[in-house]
Amino acid sequence: MKKQQVGVIGLAVMGKNLALNIADHGFSVSVYNRTPGKTDELLEEAKGKDMAGAYTLEEFVASLELPRRIILMVKAGAAVDDTIKQLLPLLSEGDLIMDGGNSYYLDTIRRSQELSGLGFHYLGTGISGGEEGARNGPAIMPGGSREAYQRMEPVLTAISAKVDGEPCSTYIGEDGAGHFVKMVHNGIEYADMQLISEAYSILKEVLHLTPPELHEVFEEWNQGELSSYLIDITAKIFAKKDEDTDNYLVDMILDVAGQKGTGKWTGQIALDLGSPIPTITNAVYERYLSARKEERVEASKQLSGPNDRIQKSKDFIGSVRKALYASKICAYAQGFSLLRTASGQYSWNLSFGDIAKIFRGGCIIRAQFLNQITSAYQQEPKLPNLLLADYFKDIISNYQEEWREVIKTAVSAGIPVPAFTSAISYYDSYRRAELPMNLLQAQRDYFGAHTYERKDKEGIYHTKW
Repeated sequence: MKKQQVGVIGLAVMGKNLALNIADHGFSVSVYNRTPGKTDELLEEAKGKDMAGAYTLEEFVASLELPRRIILMVKAGAAVDDTIKQLLPLLSEGDLIMDGGNSYYLDTIRRSQELSGLGFHYLGTGISGGEEGARNGPAIMPGGSREAYQRMEPVLTAISAKVDGEPCSTYIGEDGAGHFVKMVHNGIEYADMQLISEAYSILKEVLHLTPPELHEVFEEWNQGELSSYLIDITAKIFAKKDEDTDNYLVDMILDVAGQKGTGKWTGQIALDLGSPIPTITNAVYERYLSARKEERVEASKQLSGPNDRIQKSKDFIGSVRKALYASKICAYAQGFSLLRTASGQYSWNLSFGDIAKIFRGGCIIRAQFLNQITSAYQQEPKLPNLLLADYFKDIISNYQEEWREVIKTAVSAGIPVPAFTSAISYYDSYRRAELPMNLLQAQRDYFGAHTYERKDKEGIYHTKW
């Protein structure tokens, strides 16, 4: 019986579409799902492709050529460990397991060490792009040993998105590096989406733009430096009518945002590593605050805000665009700074230019300005922060007057803009040679004898205040 080249376990939306993508690129695929109906549905859809279905793990493992290449597309957490536990007695030394889900990177480090000790290869691989990306070409972030990556590289390169002929897939680093980069990607995504939502709120509340007008604004923005997947779909969202009411659909959607946890992980790890990412964490907090809908409705009846109506001309649209772009730069600077910190902590030797390059296609945060990030790291691979790159320095220098004016306008109007304000506060803190932490350190020494350093001489000091 003919053996298949690649196996996929887990046939929900991402797994099913990834299996179809792999088959489309000339690889024979064996698939398995614990619910047989999912396997049947996929085989029906994949008629004419070199795809075989298995209905037990034993049958699935036996269907693969040696050494085996198995991709797990199951829910992150216990399901990954359970699936690996069931697979191990069936595998042979040298077989490879790739986890393509949104696993926590420390779990990936643990699994990589455990499986390596048993003679197996393990790749923890971030895959971004959602259903469309999985089917037609995602951004792929594989982490593990180079030997394991080389085994999977032909498949990953083939199925990934392509930009200017270059694959949006590259080796990231050892053990948990791939899943860490995917986690930070998702954190940046949270910030990007929150910033766009705040720009929408400002335009709606200050200029009273309607969905058709917002559609035109975002379409125009998508032709320039803000060109990106998220700006593109935002423009399309504003044009969609609700079939039930004939209102614009965006106005009918409840203002309660969901999340799957990767943004929260990014914030938690940033605290552990001492790497400030305030725009990303504020984006996560705002989703939590949005979930308190009943509380907010009641608060709106009791808490007052500004009464003055602010008048702005349509030229203000251009100012909001600049404020959005400057804030976006700060959000990405925070994300890449976190990657830099983690790379040193875990000795991953991450290539930030290559990471920016694979983000250009397939993934949710794909955007034109990632080319500028790639160029910045190509010119200075050890760049401490993106804000120090010439292109980004010039943009913020030229845009910051209007950036500040937009935030001032929003605050004066009582419009919440936590991502915008955290971005500019990050910028202002980073550019200051002096921060008021001298007073804070004096307070710590006063109540807890935590000591302090001096500006004028070496040593550690404590004062009896």
